[in-house]
Amino acid sequence: MSDFIPKQYKKEPITIRMDLEKLEKIDKLASKYYLSRSEFINQCINYTLDHIPNLEKQVTEE
Repeated sequence: MSDFIPKQYKKEPITIRMDLEKLEKIDKLASKYYLSRSEFINQCINYTLDHIPNLEKQVTEE
């Protein structure tokens, strides 16, 4: 059995503003997948960043 080594993950707390309807939808979906609101939003952002066509090219050109 391998040794368990706890690690701290660096996540920066931020504040965002969004309309109530969007927040309610996020909360329902997060609950459906047994995720916290924060984890659900992080996964949505990660998915989007991985799937935006030509994102890397656009960022380097600016």
